[in-house]
Amino acid sequence: MQVLGLDVGGTGIKGALVDTQTGRLTTERFRLRTPQPATPEAMAATVAEIARHFEWTGPAGCGFPAVIRHGTVMTAANIDPSWIGIDVRDAFEKATGCTFTVANDADAAGLAEMRFGAGRDRRGVVIVSTLGTGIGSAVFVDGKLVPNTELGHLELDGFDAESRASDAARSREDLSWKRWAKRVDAYLKLLQRLFWPELIIVGGGVSKKHEKFLPRLSVDAEIVPAELRNEAGIIGAAMLAAEQHR
Repeated sequence: MQVLGLDVGGTGIKGALVDTQTGRLTTERFRLRTPQPATPEAMAATVAEIARHFEWTGPAGCGFPAVIRHGTVMTAANIDPSWIGIDVRDAFEKATGCTFTVANDADAAGLAEMRFGAGRDRRGVVIVSTLGTGIGSAVFVDGKLVPNTELGHLELDGFDAESRASDAARSREDLSWKRWAKRVDAYLKLLQRLFWPELIIVGGGVSKKHEKFLPRLSVDAEIVPAELRNEAGIIGAAMLAAEQHR
């Protein structure tokens, strides 16, 4: 089944058509900048532009940077606060004419990694941690998702963790890979103490440079880079939409 997958981030909104049986993109990714401010009206218009780019009117899945409960936005850490309480499915469906399935962006990326990437066939507790504009998290127990965990907002050194250990924090503070790796190590050790994962998958755009920081980590868990990288959110969102339309 071919589905339009969308990954909404703090800096960009990406989309592509996905073969949900193989987890492969069947088109090139198309990316537009996340509008600022990232209001419902502006973001819906951007999503509609992406759907028009692919001339798509069928089922669509979207990974969205917020806690999503029954299609409604509950948090707004990296988007405009006016989103809180908005039915994101309804907003995107009205803008595009597509039928939408929406989930937390890190959950969508995690589902793709567990099905087609670094977590396939893995049991026990697995945490997917995406390091980007913020820090996303997806927790799995024997392959089953615990949704909307938002572990990037745990307290780390007296601060919100993503303000210290995200890839955006590395860029903002012009940190060396060594200094930033210390922060990431402290964050992942916090996750390890709370959840005792057998595997931690590090995703987000920075995972393509994993050799610069993963060897510096000392967490008592197996740590591997994500395999699907920036395509994970698109693939996972498309997977969710396909499951809704079986």
